[in-house]
Amino acid sequence: ITADGAVWSWGGGGDGKLGHGDEQPQLLPKKVEAFAAQRVVAVSAGGSHSLAITSDGAVWSWGYGYFGKLGHGDLQDRLLPKKVEALAGQRVV
Repeated sequence: ITADGAVWSWGGGGDGKLGHGDEQPQLLPKKVEAFAAQRVVAVSAGGSHSLAITSDGAVWSWGYGYFGKLGHGDLQDRLLPKKVEALAGQRVV
């Protein structure tokens, strides 16, 4: 996360875990454009999926969705960050 709240990712892109809308590896840091209108205040990156919290307290997830780990009520992988609607109305810190 940069000082302006932008998220950058790089490395292996399998399962969409980088959040760029594809599964391509990124050899250099690349801005996650899905957050262009958001200010991200926290990120947790795992081996196959990632989570972010935006300044409004919303939780976003992307990557490998098996076992429901992304919190969207399904098993689908997400190539782009998607807001976790089950937490809508909750201010997560």
